[in-house]
Formats: sequence, C-alpha cells, structure tokens
Amino acid sequence: MAKKRKVKKTNHNMQTERKPSKKEKRNKLIVYLMIIIMLGSALTTVLAQIFS
Repeated sequence: MAKKRKVKKTNHNMQTERKPSKKEKRNKLIVYLMIIIMLGSALTTVLAQIFS
C-alpha cells in the first residue's frame, strides 16, 4: 500500500498579496478625494448652466 504524501502549498501568490503601506493608502485616499471633488465641481457647473 502506497503512502500518501502531504502536498505543501507554495507561497508564490503571497508576494502579490502584501499589505499596502501607509503612504500608498494615503495616496489612494487623495486620488479618490480629488475624483470626488472633480465630479462635484462638474455637477455644480452643470446645475449653474441649467438654472441660469
């Protein structure tokens, strides 16, 4: 009777799943904030054109 071997999981995908640094998180937050501000500005411009 042959023994079954335990298959070890390799950590090839662990490199891509690293935790983002504080600087990366802050940069991402700034980008999202700028996008929201830009959309708000465009919306108010459209509303100003409609009601003028």
